Amino acid sequence: MSETRAPLPWLFRRRSSSEMMKNLASVSSSLLPAFGTVVDEGHLQLRKGVIAPYDRRYRWWQTFLVVLVIYSAWASPFELAFKKAATGGAFMAVDLVVDAFFAADIFLTFFVAYLDKSSYLLVDDHKKIALRYITSLWLPMDVASTLPFQLIYRIFTGKMSEADVFGILNLLRLWRLRRVSELFERLEKDTRFSYFFTRLFKLVSVTLFAVHSAGCFYFWLAAHHKNPENTWIGVQVHDFKHRSIWLGYIYSIYWSIVTLTTVGYGDLHAVNTGEKIFNMFYMLFNIGLTAYIIGNMTNLIVHSAFRTLVMRDSINEILRYASKNRLPEGLKDQMLAHMQLKFKTAELQQEEVLEDLPKAIRSSIAQHLFRSTVENSYLFKRVSEDLITQLISEMKAEYYPPKVEIILQNEIPTDFYILVSGEVDVLTHKNGTQQFLSKLGAADMAGEIGVIFNIPQPFTVRTKRLSQVIRMSHHHFKQMLQPQSEEGKTIISNFVQYLKGLKQEMREEIPFLMELLGDMNAEHTATNEELQNPAALNSHRDASVEERPEPSSPISSKYRIRVIIHGHHPNESLAEGQSNTLGKLIHLPDSIEDLFRLAEKKFGKQGNTILMEDGSQVEDLVALRENDHLFIF
Repeated sequence: MSETRAPLPWLFRRRSSSEMMKNLASVSSSLLPAFGTVVDEGHLQLRKGVIAPYDRRYRWWQTFLVVLVIYSAWASPFELAFKKAATGGAFMAVDLVVDAFFAADIFLTFFVAYLDKSSYLLVDDHKKIALRYITSLWLPMDVASTLPFQLIYRIFTGKMSEADVFGILNLLRLWRLRRVSELFERLEKDTRFSYFFTRLFKLVSVTLFAVHSAGCFYFWLAAHHKNPENTWIGVQVHDFKHRSIWLGYIYSIYWSIVTLTTVGYGDLHAVNTGEKIFNMFYMLFNIGLTAYIIGNMTNLIVHSAFRTLVMRDSINEILRYASKNRLPEGLKDQMLAHMQLKFKTAELQQEEVLEDLPKAIRSSIAQHLFRSTVENSYLFKRVSEDLITQLISEMKAEYYPPKVEIILQNEIPTDFYILVSGEVDVLTHKNGTQQFLSKLGAADMAGEIGVIFNIPQPFTVRTKRLSQVIRMSHHHFKQMLQPQSEEGKTIISNFVQYLKGLKQEMREEIPFLMELLGDMNAEHTATNEELQNPAALNSHRDASVEERPEPSSPISSKYRIRVIIHGHHPNESLAEGQSNTLGKLIHLPDSIEDLFRLAEKKFGKQGNTILMEDGSQVEDLVALRENDHLFIF
């Protein structure tokens, strides 16, 4: 061929991991164009000074802020309940540093591109970005949650205030929790992280925040009651307001956990009206939170155990079926091994996922996985890349456990197999015993002899260990090769060379091998003559039935039934030493007269009667089937 082609289509070439991650990032960030919108690479080039929201560095910055949000979520209720901690130097210094980082994030937000919901394109215009941020609720809330009100009051008045209003204003920092929610949403969609553990960590975080916040608010109610001794903690700890901060915090968290888990020991209970009202709302909230946690945990656990439950049910059904039908132990073990392997390899095959993918993507996956195996198999050497691509697209991958038959001797040939990994034995049955013939490994083929010759499978093929094969049906193989005569010739040539290299004991197990090879050689000789000399076509059509054997393989476009003829009565046995005890394999001619003439040439005597093995007389050739034995005398 004059034209040059790339060794593999571009779809099958490996891509760098960085390029793959970039593509995944663009998809996971939901920055998708609307239908009908044409987006080229130029749209992804943002203006100078604009930050892409999916930029890796900006994502790391957002993740760092989430760590600071966790501190704010803990410190804000804590500083409200315990004033001494809020006015202490350590907490105030840490709060100022955290607020400084969030102030810097407010400044960065004016330079972060956003997604236009109408066009689904990134907007990188500085004026539009600033206008959108200023006119939204986010800017005033971000500013309010960042301002250090306590420090501002101290700067203007020169003294530190312990008023409750500053503790309440500090609760505005809880606005930052939206960042945690966004982080969990992103992690749940990120395949690099376990969905189970991400959801579990989210549930634990929500529970801990609820316990901490409720405990702090409950302590705040006790600390602001007009009679501290008439409170839930004042009954247990006298003068609790002047005791250690951490003592009061431990009591608060203990009460919150006991109430959340609905244990209710009664050692810490509501005393005054305000505490009872707070307890009622908290317990109602606990009902919803508990239902949310139990529902999520149930879904996660059931989802992880569902596949195991289905596998156990399937195995129990197999055991009941085998017991009811009294199947032998060996066959039952094969059934169990196959079922267990099916569930173990379900994640590798992902048949349900592949079925939902377009055909081009499924074909690309098959090319990536099995192309080298098909190219290394003997039958497809020197064939075109186009044919190999077509063949792989129609092949199905399967796993087989050890000691399982892939092909049974004498079964009808429906598929042939190419071994991807593992090892199989080729066996034959003689006089009730099994005889080992050969061993097959990666890129070796099985079942192709029966498929190409269109005869019952001559061998049994059994796995020695866990094996993966790719299978192709007889029908699809024939359909692909019918219009490609040159490719068919190459495959037949490879097949004939393979047969010539078989061991003698294997060749002896293939019935009528020499006749089948003669048919194939005659077919290709005639085809070459027709291509080279048009006149040979007419002479070929006028030839006798024996001299123009019809195609005997699925590679050809026409088919003739093959029968075995004998020159004696079915009840008669040949004299000892006489040849042709197995008869002659021929292609069934068009008429009974032609069959008599062909038998006369084969056996040297003229016949006028045709009988089947059971003694019934043949009156019409239409009733005959493949490999029937005919007795002509």
